[in-house]
Amino acid sequence: MVGPSTGGTRWSVVVSLLVAAAMAAIAFITVQQAGCPNPGQYVARGDGYELVGGCVEPNDLPIAPDTVPAPQPASDARSPLRP
Repeated sequence: MVGPSTGGTRWSVVVSLLVAAAMAAIAFITVQQAGCPNPGQYVARGDGYELVGGCVEPNDLPIAPDTVPAPQPASDARSPLRP
């Protein structure tokens, strides 16, 4: 009896490696063409870190919608959890 063919396995490995190499090349080219001369740096400030410099402007960031706080239940001396 003849064992299973390994040709299909080799083919899938070769294709996977070619796809990975192509994606790495695309990522490298994208980073090279980003065009940001000052990548910025993180500086420790008080209770955290702040990004100083860089190519991101405040107007580039989306604004989060205003959240409405959930209504608080009325304080009742007779709580259903207490006897």
